[in-house]
Amino acid sequence: MALHGRVNPNQAVVTTMAFLFCIHISINIACAATYTVGDSSGWDFNVRDWPTGKTFTAGDILVFNYNPSVHNVVNVDIHGYNDCEVSPQGSKIFTSGHDSIAVIAGHNYFISSFPGQCNKGMKIDINAK
Repeated sequence: MALHGRVNPNQAVVTTMAFLFCIHISINIACAATYTVGDSSGWDFNVRDWPTGKTFTAGDILVFNYNPSVHNVVNVDIHGYNDCEVSPQGSKIFTSGHDSIAVIAGHNYFISSFPGQCNKGMKIDINAK
């Protein structure tokens, strides 16, 4: 027999938790910051120190502005970052010249895979909370 006018306490808890989770997600999305990598210079040589002094949070957006005929952006792992190579195989390569990339919690490594560019400083490590 159905209970009319009564709320199951377990259902009320689950509903409340789901509601609070949705609010939490909405606040995090609304609070995401947008950063232009390299500021007015854009994604170019010697950007390695650009993240210094900035605090990044998962969901923040990095905007990479560059000339796509001479640069690109590759989201790599720690090995790709340290060795300046596209690693792992299948890493996402961005080539639009105006790429917006959301960071995830932890280290986010980006390099240019054009020959010699990463070794000349076209790489950054963004550590997001």
